[in-house]
Amino acid sequence: MPGMESSERAGLVLRPFHGVRYDVDDIAAVTSPPYDLISPGDAQALLDVHPNNVVRLILPGAGHYADAHVLLEDWLASGVLVTDPEPALYVYEQSGVGVFQRGLIGAVGVDSDSVLPHENVMPGPVADRLALMRSTGANLEPIFLLYAGGGPASALVDEVATGREPVLDLHGRDGVRHRLWAVTGADEIAAVAADLAGRQALIADGHHRFATYQALREERGVPGPWDSGLALLVDSTAYPPDLKAIHRVIPSLPLEEAAARAKGAWQVQEFSSLEDALAGLASARGPAFVLAGEGNAHLLTDPDRMQVEHAMQGDRSARWRSLGTSILNEFLLPKVWGIEDDEQAVLIVHHDTDAAVRLARAHSGTAVLLNPLKADEVFAVAANGERVPRKSTSFAPKPATGLILRTFAAG
Repeated sequence: MPGMESSERAGLVLRPFHGVRYDVDDIAAVTSPPYDLISPGDAQALLDVHPNNVVRLILPGAGHYADAHVLLEDWLASGVLVTDPEPALYVYEQSGVGVFQRGLIGAVGVDSDSVLPHENVMPGPVADRLALMRSTGANLEPIFLLYAGGGPASALVDEVATGREPVLDLHGRDGVRHRLWAVTGADEIAAVAADLAGRQALIADGHHRFATYQALREERGVPGPWDSGLALLVDSTAYPPDLKAIHRVIPSLPLEEAAARAKGAWQVQEFSSLEDALAGLASARGPAFVLAGEGNAHLLTDPDRMQVEHAMQGDRSARWRSLGTSILNEFLLPKVWGIEDDEQAVLIVHHDTDAAVRLARAHSGTAVLLNPLKADEVFAVAANGERVPRKSTSFAPKPATGLILRTFAAG
């Protein structure tokens, strides 16, 4: 992985922990996607499948964080959730059509030198996750980390997955098979620690949760279980990530107005077919976006270079300035449309173009459809100490939520 080479300063730590796991007949029915990919309708659908679905813990609703704590304690007391007797690192495998990934789940040390973010975070989600983590005393879902491996830790992952019986094996409702193995041997855990000691990892997913780990550690101020946070660590050289686009929806901006105002700075081509516009987007060699909603789609290409350069922050690297999301946030949104990027003015839709267009139509607004960034672009920006604009990347496959939890009380 470019930019993730060993460093004497870095010290990536992945600690074993007592995993907390469901003990129900249908474990697939109690899992969910990560919290930030679940709409209110999705949450209700998950609860309709099983009343103990983990969504009740991860999305209790603002002001109901204490309810999540009570629920967690109830499920632990009643046996819905059980704590593994030995501390372990967990090998986790996801397999299915177009999906195959293995990694290690453990408690990652909250060290900004060894864990590199590539996105900024928003205060609202961090405050929400901090209130939940503070109340429950738990890490309810893992963040997703990538590192350049090839060492003993990677070898152990494959050895365990191909030669031992899993502690969990299920076919999820997402069509993916999920398997989990517990690694409890002291020698194996020590070998992983030694291998990771000089490495760094990139946050692929979970920036707000990692920022929450850091905020909780700072808040507590003394050593404790909050010095680490639940994480899946994947060797990206063995299992290259799938990087998907994250689209925007601007409720306050009608589609025809958006296209008309873009014509002073972009080449704008109109399409009666959204599929044709998306094909043009995929084949574009430079910055490009598709505007969609109620009416014909519009493909934006070839922005005026002088206008783009004038809009860009001068202290940023050339790599950062060339990113599609940088051009979106620094030029298209504020300069062309007069819109600042915030959670109210700009809605987020993860890599589902149809959902983005439906949302735009529901608000009589504009969906801005993007190409995904390239993984080497993200790695290079992070290694340079920079961060891409918010919601620039969607790495896949993300770990399922609910397969394993970590409580501070269990250690």
